[in-house]
Amino acid sequence: MRTVKEVSRLTGISVRTLHHYDAIGLLKPAAVTESGYRLYNDEALNRLQNILLFRELQFPLKDIRDILDNPDFVPEEALEQQIHLLELKRNHLDKLISFALEIQKKGVNNVNFQPFDKTELERYSTEVKERWGSTAAYREYQEKTNKQTSAETEQAAGHIMSLFARLGALKHLPPKDAQAQNIIRELQEFISEHYYTCTDDILKELGQMYACDARMKRNIDKAGGEGTAEFAAQVISFL
Repeated sequence: MRTVKEVSRLTGISVRTLHHYDAIGLLKPAAVTESGYRLYNDEALNRLQNILLFRELQFPLKDIRDILDNPDFVPEEALEQQIHLLELKRNHLDKLISFALEIQKKGVNNVNFQPFDKTELERYSTEVKERWGSTAAYREYQEKTNKQTSAETEQAAGHIMSLFARLGALKHLPPKDAQAQNIIRELQEFISEHYYTCTDDILKELGQMYACDARMKRNIDKAGGEGTAEFAAQVISFL
């Protein structure tokens, strides 16, 4: 067992920060002495290591707590995700360094904002948060999809794409149009039946992802034509 001061010296984290982690339920000590001294065992240190890795990846403390407290949390899987995110971060930094060196060589008037693009890094971070953070929805998703055969899974995905194809045919209409709204309601009901309970709030989050997630946007536009993902997001925003 280590005292809070020993953990602070070991990790470089201030005692005040460790006290804050305790106060918000992110990192509880394994025991507290009669004198009020916090003591940390190996399990607590392992959790702290996970916290620090996610902090390096700029995850908010609340999200880290939700991830680590998820009863389905698998440390080995999370570590693989952390490694991938760190590699994406390193690649992003390498591009920025190369860009800065290019500016230094060619002059400050070399304008290019592409190296600042964090789309892939942010997309994967979102996937990790959804994987571990949305516990109730994810558990329901697991329960329902685990019962599906591969053919049923493929059929369900195909049906969703057919809904987007129908929606794409209505892009010339205003987002408030009843036909478009009805298709989105069909989508919501289908997701609830085959994946997880799709509340209006979850549906609105999905709408944002349809418009902002490059991979989802590409697949939806492939089904309904260019602009379908944006249109779907607009229709959902008027529900």
